[in-house]
Amino acid sequence: MGGPERPDRASGPVAGDALRRLAAAHGVQTRYETTPGITVDAPEAGVVAALRALGVDASGPDAVARALARHEELLAARLLPPCVVLREGAPLKPDVPEGTALTVELEDGATATAPGPLPLGYHRLRARATDGREADAALIVVPERLPGPPRRGFGFMVQLYSLLSDRSWGMGDLGDLAELAGWAGRTLGADFLTVNPLHSAVPAADGAATDPSPYRPSTRHFPDPVYLRVRDVPEYAYLPAAARARVDELLERAGELRRAVLEDDALIDRDAVWRLKREALDAVREVPLPPGRRAAYCDFLAARGRELEDHATWSAFAELHGPDWRSWPGDLRDPRSAGTEWARARVLDRVDFHSWLAWLTDEQLARASRAAEDAGMAVGIVHDLAVGVHPDGSDAWAGQDVLAPGMSVGAPPDAFNPLGQDWALPPWRPDALAAAGYAPYRQLLRSVLRRARGLRVDHVMGLFRLWWVPAGRPPSEGVYVRYDAEAMLGVLALEAHRAGAVVIGEDLGTVEPGVRERLAERGVLGTSVLWFERGGEGSGPPLPPERWRADCLATVTTHDLPSTASRLTGDHVGLRHRLGLLTRPLEQERAADAADVTEWLELLRAEGLLPEGPDDEEGAIKAVHRFLVRTPARMVGVWLPDAVGDRRPQNVPGTSDAYPNWRLPVADGRGHPVTLERLVSCERLYALVDEVRRGLEQPAAGR
Repeated sequence: MGGPERPDRASGPVAGDALRRLAAAHGVQTRYETTPGITVDAPEAGVVAALRALGVDASGPDAVARALARHEELLAARLLPPCVVLREGAPLKPDVPEGTALTVELEDGATATAPGPLPLGYHRLRARATDGREADAALIVVPERLPGPPRRGFGFMVQLYSLLSDRSWGMGDLGDLAELAGWAGRTLGADFLTVNPLHSAVPAADGAATDPSPYRPSTRHFPDPVYLRVRDVPEYAYLPAAARARVDELLERAGELRRAVLEDDALIDRDAVWRLKREALDAVREVPLPPGRRAAYCDFLAARGRELEDHATWSAFAELHGPDWRSWPGDLRDPRSAGTEWARARVLDRVDFHSWLAWLTDEQLARASRAAEDAGMAVGIVHDLAVGVHPDGSDAWAGQDVLAPGMSVGAPPDAFNPLGQDWALPPWRPDALAAAGYAPYRQLLRSVLRRARGLRVDHVMGLFRLWWVPAGRPPSEGVYVRYDAEAMLGVLALEAHRAGAVVIGEDLGTVEPGVRERLAERGVLGTSVLWFERGGEGSGPPLPPERWRADCLATVTTHDLPSTASRLTGDHVGLRHRLGLLTRPLEQERAADAADVTEWLELLRAEGLLPEGPDDEEGAIKAVHRFLVRTPARMVGVWLPDAVGDRRPQNVPGTSDAYPNWRLPVADGRGHPVTLERLVSCERLYALVDEVRRGLEQPAAGR
């Protein structure tokens, strides 16, 4: 029998070759590089915890020996792996005994005989060995490479909730997105808009506020109905008189929310917005759907199937029992239990309500996508895929069989975060994904790409490995767990190919060697942020434009970084000081920041891109964008708040209540909110866009 864990496992490195071999067999890394050339040992306790989450007992030497022997027995007996991923045009050569007969059941139901050419898609491989053994496995044939954007161009990056209009209810909505796309494409010649994840959030518990972060959603399959524009729901026009009066009253209250944000420096209050919208939508739902729309709704229900039923059921249960499904009555914690089926039948009207909301948001997203296409955008709206989901939410409830229990995703200690990070997002089990033929992953991608012409994958390095942090332990005691990158990239390529979408990987921060090269090989664009583009592994001088990579989205800043005005003036250092986030004395931080900015300004001046001089803030913002378009980058992103001089970041990593993350409207340099209507008449924005467009008309560096 295996004994208890040794007490020294919490802090010491992995001891014993058997445990290292067992960890390697399951993709758990016992050593990793923190920076190039510096390798550290993973803590043994973290390795044991990760194996436990993968269903492997490594609690002591005897348990490790048994688990290793069992793994080797299974490998020896296995005829086929659980999933085979094949690039288009490559021969099918699975590692099977000589004489094994192979057939392929194609996605369309036809049968093919290996090793003939196979079409793209999700197929089934069947094998029969000469000794009588039979096996079958998922076979996924994927594109060799994704095409990039059809032309070089620029676009805006915006957090949708932050862009209010005279018609929105206290935060930006899908109607605003459609208007922004139509204007930016037709008037400015923009080729794309990137938006924050629009995934549906976990609703607030009684007396609490909803987590405003778009990167900790309840589900990544469905957009949040808080983004609905109520007046654009067709049935709104047919409200009976009494209901219309009530909704008009709600509209007045929504106007008060909007005015509070625009005129009184109030924060965006998504909970207050949703309370008003939910009541209005309850009224609109009483209007019967006409036959054509009823048929369209039924088609939507059929197309989205179990994933919609699960999300809508969770949403209905959350109204009754609170949003944390682990606190629900026992049977309801299992989405497939008889108790859940019985309880669902009792709240079927609320399940239908949440399904109807999902349909409405899908319709309005489709309208926004058409607006971008009709405006001539070469790419259109680029959606953002968060790296994971909230542990309390509907995806975590419905996907318990493919998520690692007792683990969350984060990042190891590094120069920027010496304690590491815990993002409190449960990771997928790589073995469960493979056993399911990557069905959960491909369904997720299909959901997000349904109304997208482009996809930004947050923390794209997670397709290769993720840092797993054991529950209750600090991030420093986590470990890297590997995924089958060929399969993860292949399924991404296949789904993006079918959707006709460009894919951008957010590859900032610590990236292990070879990852960027493999992404580029498959046609996944990278993300290059000006302030980080330096030689010498990031510690050297600023890279001149001709040394930038072409296959990327090039930007000056992002939602997690200071605005450009704040960076140029050093305001962001003072903000971080006030928030207690500096790791060095204030004057040292200011001096280092000023030196960094000065280096960039000197390069801009040497390139002839700073005619206004370094003391002209608006001119310097133009200059860094002139620099971007001089690089060979195929996509140039303009952070929308930069175009109006906003000094405030949308998010300050490392803070929660100390800073109003994800709740600020786009504002000018004086902090006055800028509505969509004001934006379209902003001379400063037009001047910046003129510089970008002129630069794009010139040959890019290195091309």
